Amino acid sequence: MSDNNVEKEAGPPQESSPVVDSQEPEKRKREYKDFGHEEEGPTHAKVDMEKIQLKAEDLYDKEKVDLETIVVDDVFKLLQTDENGLTTEEAQRRLEIFGPNRLEAEEQNPFLQFLSFMWNPLSWVMEAAALVAIALSNGEGRAPDWEDFVGIVLLLFINSAIGFYEERNAGNAVKALMDSLAPKAKVKRDGKWQEIESAELVPGDMISFKIGDIVPADSRLTEAINVSIDQAALTGESLPQSKKTGDQCFSGSTCKQGEAEGVVISTGPNTFFGRAASLVGQDDDTTGHLQKILAQIGSFCLVAIGIFVIAEIFVLYAGFRYRYRRGLDNILVLLIGGIPIAMPTVLSVTLAVGAQQLAKYKAIVTRITAIEELAAVTILCSDKTGTLTTNKLTIDRNTVRTYGPFSAEDVILLAAYASRTENQDAIDQCVVGALGDTARARAGIKLLDFKPFNPVDKRTEITYREEATGKLKRVTKGMTGIIIELCTRNKTEEIENRLEADVEEFAQRGLRALAVAYEEVDGDDPEGEGNGFELIGLLAIFDPPREDTKQTIDDAMALGVKVKMVTGDQLAIAKETGRRLGLGDHMYPAKVLKEGPSPDSKFRSLDDMILDADGFAGVFPEHKYEIVKRLQGLGHLCAMTGDGANDAPALSRANVGIAVEGATDAARGAADIVLTEPGLSTIVHAIRGSRIIFQRMRNYSIYACAVTIRIVVCFAILAFAFKFDFPPFMILIVALLNDGTIMTLSVDRVLPSSTPDSWDLAEIFAYAVAYGIYLTLSTIALVAIAIRTTWFFDAFGVTLTNGATSAAGNHNDPQLHMVVYLQVAIISQALIFITRSHSFFFMERPSFALMFAFGLAQLVSSIIAAYGDWGFTQIHSISGGWIGIVWVWNIVWFLPLDLVKFGMKATIIKYLRERHIKALAKETAEGIVCPSFVAQHARLGLVKRCPSGLRSCNDSAASRQHALAPRSLVTPLELLRQHRQCSVIDDPAPYAFTFSLNFMISQDSMQQPGVQHSLFVPLSRNFPPLVVAYTWIPTRLSVSAFTVSC
Repeated sequence: MSDNNVEKEAGPPQESSPVVDSQEPEKRKREYKDFGHEEEGPTHAKVDMEKIQLKAEDLYDKEKVDLETIVVDDVFKLLQTDENGLTTEEAQRRLEIFGPNRLEAEEQNPFLQFLSFMWNPLSWVMEAAALVAIALSNGEGRAPDWEDFVGIVLLLFINSAIGFYEERNAGNAVKALMDSLAPKAKVKRDGKWQEIESAELVPGDMISFKIGDIVPADSRLTEAINVSIDQAALTGESLPQSKKTGDQCFSGSTCKQGEAEGVVISTGPNTFFGRAASLVGQDDDTTGHLQKILAQIGSFCLVAIGIFVIAEIFVLYAGFRYRYRRGLDNILVLLIGGIPIAMPTVLSVTLAVGAQQLAKYKAIVTRITAIEELAAVTILCSDKTGTLTTNKLTIDRNTVRTYGPFSAEDVILLAAYASRTENQDAIDQCVVGALGDTARARAGIKLLDFKPFNPVDKRTEITYREEATGKLKRVTKGMTGIIIELCTRNKTEEIENRLEADVEEFAQRGLRALAVAYEEVDGDDPEGEGNGFELIGLLAIFDPPREDTKQTIDDAMALGVKVKMVTGDQLAIAKETGRRLGLGDHMYPAKVLKEGPSPDSKFRSLDDMILDADGFAGVFPEHKYEIVKRLQGLGHLCAMTGDGANDAPALSRANVGIAVEGATDAARGAADIVLTEPGLSTIVHAIRGSRIIFQRMRNYSIYACAVTIRIVVCFAILAFAFKFDFPPFMILIVALLNDGTIMTLSVDRVLPSSTPDSWDLAEIFAYAVAYGIYLTLSTIALVAIAIRTTWFFDAFGVTLTNGATSAAGNHNDPQLHMVVYLQVAIISQALIFITRSHSFFFMERPSFALMFAFGLAQLVSSIIAAYGDWGFTQIHSISGGWIGIVWVWNIVWFLPLDLVKFGMKATIIKYLRERHIKALAKETAEGIVCPSFVAQHARLGLVKRCPSGLRSCNDSAASRQHALAPRSLVTPLELLRQHRQCSVIDDPAPYAFTFSLNFMISQDSMQQPGVQHSLFVPLSRNFPPLVVAYTWIPTRLSVSAFTVSC
């Protein structure tokens, strides 16, 4: 039928066999195990129904009774109702007991919410500095320090406003879920049908709905006429579900076909929909990941400031007998200069710029701090239906089976004839859509009779006249068992065996089988008998992956992000989709999340099973939520993608929730990033972009902490050693100029890491202390020479106030204050070029914006030094000679900073990393360990306990490909663990294993391509974790053999 003018010859009719023996055994009845839900029979209440009270505590306690599965008669008894519905009075009484059929959102006082953002270590120091400036600075005839006070308070309010704005969006998810509920409902009250607000429904009400209606509450059907319900947004099932009397319908699902009546069994928060809404934000730590990091950095600064403030109080007041205001000015210098006042603002601007960059890829960021968390994500959990797949049923052309003289294309065309072209259901739409040009479904034929699908016959049928030949023909398509029973022409033992095997194969792969049969009709009567149906083909229907999904998954894995499928669809479908996408088919049904691993399982705990799995199927919203929560409990930062209301709880719980294009309002409201174009490739762009942004934030954090140490230690030592009283206002000028320049880091040129990033605060603080102490020495040396010697005068002829050749007579010379200001301002800003680079600072070109801002800030600082002569602070302009000296001095001290960085990497940083690995080894000493790219340890290769004893195998089968990110860390056990057919050695303790891995480097290698290498690694419980670093940086590892011996 590829060509409508070509007539295919039907197969011969089935020959009847002569009866030989009347006692011949009856032919076995075949069972075509077509794909679909396994139906469970109805149950009965587990307790005496007379003891169940009409209240939520009893009705929704599944240990006592499960209203979703018990027989409908028991439902009526428990709910004390009948098919005539409730009376108005009884409905009102139950409304008081069960509450309205809607989701309640808890309102938070906005003023208290705003104030909460001023309660953290960074804010505490800022608030303390403001208090000192305005309240404690009164005295000795001097006015309060209004300049410092206004600047500090302004920055404090800006930072709090940003956090307040973000958190006010937290209720969006629940609001969207509420809006998704049906606003009106048709209910039988007082024996009459009437329309009411769905919020007034109560358990026991009789409701009615038809095609196009939203189911207003969870209900059990008492009457169903050809009903098909789309509940993909709730359960993740890709196909509309046929419903019959006794079946349950979920609140918020949509009736796609037929009409039904039912009894309401649960409303509001007790519905399937309501339980999903209650999980959104549940157990959610309102303090975000970035806020926690800022709190720790703030605590570091607070401790540093506190130590030296206490030291100054004792030394300056008790030791030097300073007057109140003089000592307070010194303390204020530490408070203003020590805290990185603008850190939240700088990081927020960096994230906001990143959000604008992601918007170019059609990704809307609704919570900008999610960008920072995305950089550290190690596991991406993804819904299947509508996310990894298109949520549009498709004919799989590669698996079409033919049984007659027709080709696969002919079978598809004939199946399209037997489909509606208007008012189509999902099956008809996918069959006709397979033609490409839908007009072909009626081209060259004249429709004479059409029988649509119904739940009794379970097939469609068309009788048509072929215009080219004038012959009448008939085609039918439908469930396999129904169609084969109609066939008489080629229903042989061989054909039935093939068909049974094909249907079973489809079922195992999660493909829905659609059988097609064909016959010719003699004469001109469309209702006349045909010459007998002939089975001509079997179509496989599935929900195909999006075009870019496989590439996206491959790219994510190359970036060190493990992808897991978490779907409400069935296990067979999940496995088939996993195989097609390269995710693997190591998946489990949802029941394991409740029951845990079996006693004979290789997994020690449910956490091990979740960590090992490629995905889970048949999950409900609470299951998705639990999976994400457990992975986070194992130390992973998780991203979650989804599109339906059933994904909303997990999207909300995940560190980064991503709603794909076409997602429901509930999913978008719970998500942190919303994609506005089809496809998932934007996620990879977002991961790379977030890692660029993370590098910028890390560079700034090292810089900010180093400046804190530099200011606090430097000016405390100057006060102790020389009674040097630096003006607080000039520290504020240094801070403002620095932060104005550093703001351009938000667009700096950096390279993203190839593995998930993490905030290693120990390294950040170590670098900060080293840089801070070095810069402190540069300033102390300058001041010491200016006070103790006349070297600057002797060498360069420069003088201080009143022509003094040194500051020996006045340690607080106003011009010396200006010299120190300029020296601190220049070299502090120059430090950013050291912190932003991994090699020599001149090897990594900064952005033009950063260079321009740095140059402008230094120009302003030099102008202030040359012309600043302000009466309200103790400074005085200096000569050009002094400005030149300070510039040369800073250049001389700046150049060795790279050596400080390299020295830290070779000593302190190396020690911290080795100590970290040893600590992990100690924690997992009781079990064999394997690596896991976990957020906070990704760069080190976190070593975690394997879910079982060592798997033993000797595999010389076909090579297995393992993608490795550049410079990734891997253990032999990780590769071995990926081999699914290894046997398990239950107790590896007494043995010392030797692992032999034969591998070939296929590209990107300093070795010769194609050369085989072997690694022999002893493994024992007595050995520390073994991490093999592939220093030649392979991008693809081809494993040709596994060998384990003991």
